[in-house]
Amino acid sequence: MATSSEPVFLCVCLNPVLQKTLVYERIRRGEVNRTSHWRIDAAGKGICASRVLTQLGERALHLTHLGGPTREWFLSLCKEDHLEVAWVDSHSPIRFCTTLVEESMEQATELVEESLPVDDSTFARLLDRYREILPQVTTVLLSGTVAQGYPPAAMATLARLAAQAGKHLYLDLKRHDLLACLAYKPVCVKPNLEELAQTLGIPYDSLSEESRARALVAEAGSHFYTSYGSWLVVTRGTRPTLYWDGTTLREQEVFVHARTLNPIGSGDAFGAGLARMLERGKSLQEAVLEGTRLGALNAAVLKPGSLFA
Repeated sequence: MATSSEPVFLCVCLNPVLQKTLVYERIRRGEVNRTSHWRIDAAGKGICASRVLTQLGERALHLTHLGGPTREWFLSLCKEDHLEVAWVDSHSPIRFCTTLVEESMEQATELVEESLPVDDSTFARLLDRYREILPQVTTVLLSGTVAQGYPPAAMATLARLAAQAGKHLYLDLKRHDLLACLAYKPVCVKPNLEELAQTLGIPYDSLSEESRARALVAEAGSHFYTSYGSWLVVTRGTRPTLYWDGTTLREQEVFVHARTLNPIGSGDAFGAGLARMLERGKSLQEAVLEGTRLGALNAAVLKPGSLFA
């Protein structure tokens, strides 16, 4: 797809995170584990995508809610990364998530806190900010799970407004949020295989056989493209990415660096690269290749959702 102007991205995620990353040689279960190698970053799928796009020289705005005693800390971390953040007060604290990196095993374990409910009026305030920002952008990326307290149709409402405003829409969602947004004809949908299975009500364990995984992506990809004009790209960790190009199922091998440090945020880096390339008129194959490259770069550094430390 070609564009007539420089793209400007709006990344929306309704579940912000302060991400704590702890590095150990190896974790001894049931014992005290100490480390002096750790970091804290602003995160969440929207922040990670915004950070990668910014690092690539694109203009990316991020819209979310913030609240509680760590709000200014979160914003200061975003400022250090030169991120443009628009926010509304949710009167709810920002959740923490923790990544445990074991260097000897090249393994990362993610500990996820569920969000506390946002204030009842949060979505109305967020919609006002969203409507203000939409005229400034060409492209909207909707990603992540929605915090408690938002109405069930929150993501679908954002997708509808983006479509009505003529913006290009990209989705990194799952379950009801993904299905409800398809009617607004996103350019591309990028879940991972487990998220696609959850969305379609299929047991993830049943997709361990390659033939079944390929058949599912082919069937869903054909349906999404025929019914909504949307490409489907499905990441699978270290297994080849599968995608439907409008006529056939294709795959892209994953790039593996000599040392994988922290894969958290690699899917967001992939999605950012995918959207960026498509918005700059590149083919789907080129976009998937670039997303693959960026996902590998992210996994080689400790900072989540980043191409460099």
